[in-house]
Amino acid sequence: MSPHWRALDIDLSTGRIFNTEFPESRVRLFLGGRGLGAAILRDLTGPGTEPLGSDTPLIFATGPLTGAGVPSGDRFSLSTLSPLTGTVLDTNSGGRLGRSLKRAGWDLLIIRGAAQSLSILKVDNSGGELLPAGEMRGERVSTVLGKLGRTYGKSCGMAVIGPAGERVVRYASIMTERMRAMGRGGAGAVMGSKNLKAIVVMGSGEVKVHDRGRLKVVLEESNRWLRAHPVTSKALPALGTPMLVNICTRAGIFPMANFRRVAVGESKAYSGELLAREFTVGRSGCTGCYIRCGRITEVDGVRGEGPEYESLWALGPNLDITDLKAIIRAAHLCNELGLDTISTGGTLSCAMELGSLDIRRSSLNFGDSEAVLKAIGLIAAREGEGDELAEGSRTLSRKAGAEEYSMQVKGLELPGYDPRGVQGQGLAYATSSRGGCHLRGGYLIAREVLGIPKKVSGREVLGKGGHVARAQDFGAVADSLSSCRFATFALTQEYWSRMVSAVTGWEMSGEDMMRAGERIINLERILNVERGIEPEQDTLPRRFLSEPLGEGACAGEVVRLDDMLEEYYARRGWPGGVPDREKREELGLS
Repeated sequence: MSPHWRALDIDLSTGRIFNTEFPESRVRLFLGGRGLGAAILRDLTGPGTEPLGSDTPLIFATGPLTGAGVPSGDRFSLSTLSPLTGTVLDTNSGGRLGRSLKRAGWDLLIIRGAAQSLSILKVDNSGGELLPAGEMRGERVSTVLGKLGRTYGKSCGMAVIGPAGERVVRYASIMTERMRAMGRGGAGAVMGSKNLKAIVVMGSGEVKVHDRGRLKVVLEESNRWLRAHPVTSKALPALGTPMLVNICTRAGIFPMANFRRVAVGESKAYSGELLAREFTVGRSGCTGCYIRCGRITEVDGVRGEGPEYESLWALGPNLDITDLKAIIRAAHLCNELGLDTISTGGTLSCAMELGSLDIRRSSLNFGDSEAVLKAIGLIAAREGEGDELAEGSRTLSRKAGAEEYSMQVKGLELPGYDPRGVQGQGLAYATSSRGGCHLRGGYLIAREVLGIPKKVSGREVLGKGGHVARAQDFGAVADSLSSCRFATFALTQEYWSRMVSAVTGWEMSGEDMMRAGERIINLERILNVERGIEPEQDTLPRRFLSEPLGEGACAGEVVRLDDMLEEYYARRGWPGGVPDREKREELGLS
């Protein structure tokens, strides 16, 4: 591996394109991907940088394992600032873009400024080129992907926005050539603000591996674990992430109608089993993935990707809609328009509850699937009521003087796990660097519901500070290596460290990598505090803190957040919720 990591740096405002190098010593501190993206983001932005301003960069970063042939390791990260929350934002996706960058000889792609007119950025081993994209204005994602595929070949990596990104909807997503989303936090709006419709990356070179013999040995062992683990070898390949619908329902944490209640009794109307039996016509997976958890579904002759568990919940039971056919249509439409399904569903459910209480006038009602389809189109076009909905549920509810009905943390709408039955997940939501996210906060559902790596009680609070901190650190490692979170169910940090050592020549132990993960989490906290995101925002909507669940396996529970927060800050070494000088010096973040 080269002693330097190479970045292609593009200023869309001036058209200037140049190369930048980052020394291996710095890359190793942050591993790559999410961690290196956060470090560069700190270099390039300040406390006053506006997420939708031209100074905000889009940083596409590969990981040290990208393109090396490790299981589920061909992902890439995108780091920027969130126009929805104002926080640091990273999002991680499958697709060919990361591998194509590596094969073109680039480790990173840094995009700043704003083009004068709608453009395509084409990248290959010779550099980058800006091309006009005016004829693509307003076109849906699959249409753009089809045109790019016919022009540049279907083997290239792509990242595109739909109409929602062009109109700077604050939770617009970026989609890859496999209809995988960089969904959360509004990265698509940042790309739209730069007048950038699409990125195409072509690369055909070889990705260097330090010791192929050593890598072969660890891959053989890793693949045996992946084939033996019940989630990665059976449940996900068979049902995809919707396998969680009935699991979460039995656990008493499957929310309905904007978290006003939880589902009781297994659902036959919108379960993963029904999705597989009635609507799934094929499986899909990210580049280099063994698990292949994606579903290709068909409704009334129209095929599309998904829905994943989170999309199924957000656009279905979260809106009191249980017609699976209607849910699939809504999820496909969000993908086509380039909208994050979770924030779309969370904003619509907030509007429905405000309307049901006569706090705000709305055409939306719980259970009305046709009104939801119409609203999704209006949001992407920013027309009528859609213009207000395009700002997200926090802004919507604040304008109505009723923020308590927005189920969000730091402005990011929550995913489909009621935290009153999974206390650690509640703490994870509250402390996540990008807001109410199940992944960046630490996916405690794995421990509290699935029992991975071991079962801990969802209703217990003692010890959750340590569990969440450890899960967040490991998550930051996985995102920075650009590996899939699901593969971490089967493979401990020791296996990942052996793969990194084989590919890069860095001799790292599992604990060395966890230390890097801790460094990344601390850096993200520092970035947020510098941007005015204070520890007082480490909280949850009032509903979870004061309204006990009325039914299900966790009836009577509220989130006991204060006790867990105190333990979490102590475990982190964050007096008052902020890394102090001693902690910064310890991690090399001064």
